[in-house]
Amino acid sequence: MDYITVKEAARKWGVSTRSITYHLVDGRIPGAVKKGNLWLIPIAAEKPADSRRGKRYKT
Repeated sequence: MDYITVKEAARKWGVSTRSITYHLVDGRIPGAVKKGNLWLIPIAAEKPADSRRGKRYKT
């Protein structure tokens, strides 16, 4: 399986590296593994949904 780094995922999804790291720590990106202090994200991983958009924002 091929992996990408946090920086590459941030560029691919158009978000900050901090946002990606937050999702990784919270376990929202399936298949991601941590090797030392480096996160490896599967190439086929999808951008996690924005969890701030809860029930009160739905129309």
